[in-house]
Amino acid sequence: MVRTDRPKSPLSFQEAKQNKVFEDVVEQIEEAILDGRLKTGDRLPAERELVKLFGTSRGTLREALRVLEQKGLIEIRLGVRGGAVVRPVTPEPVTESLALLIRHQRVSLEHLAEFREGLEANVAALAAQRATPADREALRQLVADARAELEQGPEHYKQFMRVDSLFHTEVGRIAGNPVYAWILATIHANIERFFDRKLPRTAPLLDENLQDLHEIAEAVAQGDAARARERAIRHVRRFCGIMAEEDPPASD
Repeated sequence: MVRTDRPKSPLSFQEAKQNKVFEDVVEQIEEAILDGRLKTGDRLPAERELVKLFGTSRGTLREALRVLEQKGLIEIRLGVRGGAVVRPVTPEPVTESLALLIRHQRVSLEHLAEFREGLEANVAALAAQRATPADREALRQLVADARAELEQGPEHYKQFMRVDSLFHTEVGRIAGNPVYAWILATIHANIERFFDRKLPRTAPLLDENLQDLHEIAEAVAQGDAARARERAIRHVRRFCGIMAEEDPPASD
């Protein structure tokens, strides 16, 4: 039961419900951050004051603060000027978790291929609808950069694939949806391990990759959402199919 004989703090924190103290402390502070009562850079009240406000133990409070820190909502600082400080709300915790799943191969190539096909198709179509003249020029410049790396020979494979990744993340930016952009950037920052192990570095294959980039860029530049979508799907299917052939399933 919430007590009413104690004046509320400026943040309106209340004693935590005794049947779920820990969760209630987390929820109240989280809501204060997300609704703007606590802003980036604000310092939470001192531990002693928070213990009184929530009517809980120091151990429970500290556990709740650790959870908020793991969520990326606060930062625990040590020292005289230490304490719990509100961090900017960013997609980092989500993208870091996705990156770990990819790196530790908890997400298979088949899972990524299935997800990327829909993701990159939608992103390319949106980019075609929303690209500015500067965006179109940026994509064409990246295609030119990729071609220049390819012309240097196989020893520039890494540089070529780096430009390829920049191209895909740029399409994500142009699409104008930050959720798409964050996820796409995370995938392309971590999918290189699949490319290194499973993608042949033959000149014809790299030429096909370059041609795909060119065709996606031109579809976006011409505002042709349907063609941009189709070219993106074809690109993902082709290269994921090639990598799958290089990694056949183990025999019984």
